[in-house]
Amino acid sequence: MNRPALIIAKKELRMFFDSLIAYILLIAFLGFSGFFTWFYGSDVFFTKQASLQSFFDTAYWTLFFFIPALTMRSIAEENNSGTIELLLTKPVTGWQVIWGKFSACFMLIFIALLCTLPYYFTVMYLGKIDSGVVLCGYLGLLLMSAAYISIGIFASSITSNQVVAFLLALFTGIFFHFLFGLVGSNLTGTAGEVVNYFSMKEHMDGIKRGIIDSRDLIYFGSIVFLGLVMAEVSLAKRNTSE
Repeated sequence: MNRPALIIAKKELRMFFDSLIAYILLIAFLGFSGFFTWFYGSDVFFTKQASLQSFFDTAYWTLFFFIPALTMRSIAEENNSGTIELLLTKPVTGWQVIWGKFSACFMLIFIALLCTLPYYFTVMYLGKIDSGVVLCGYLGLLLMSAAYISIGIFASSITSNQVVAFLLALFTGIFFHFLFGLVGSNLTGTAGEVVNYFSMKEHMDGIKRGIIDSRDLIYFGSIVFLGLVMAEVSLAKRNTSE
């Protein structure tokens, strides 16, 4: 990461903590994930297995809702206040702005997942746990988060309304999160395989089992790249129109 993007990332991350967004996210995420991992339904004690699959299943859905709320203000707020034009008059490119904001959101998600490591040590104390599978599960959540952050930043770049940005990111994420999988499961042959490939769950399931396939990495990397590129293009168009 170059210096301008790093400066923007640090500024954005500091703003998260100054505005209490970071604390709300961390407390809510740990509360939801902890409750469903340890106390409800298919929790660790119910399954009687030294596994964090219940946590990964919970985090899969929790992050899906939390990330649009995290990214909705990233550019929409600056579009609304007009500070994005001021920012782009400085020696910084649109890509550096996008990359800096993406990095800040990703670092906050990384911190949130880091705070769940006590879950791993607790389960490890209760029984023998497959650390490789756990590591892959965390990797899968990070890759999924990166994909949804890029989608959220793009949604935020095309509007000046934070609520609209949240709804756009959430609506787009719905397709990847379960609609593609739902449609793909009802199709056969090549059509079913193609639609299933776009399903986030299809790729997450393999990684959660400890299988890292190059196709999964390409899938997540492509979403991140396309999301950030489209956000940069949107930013450039807005700046040109101004």
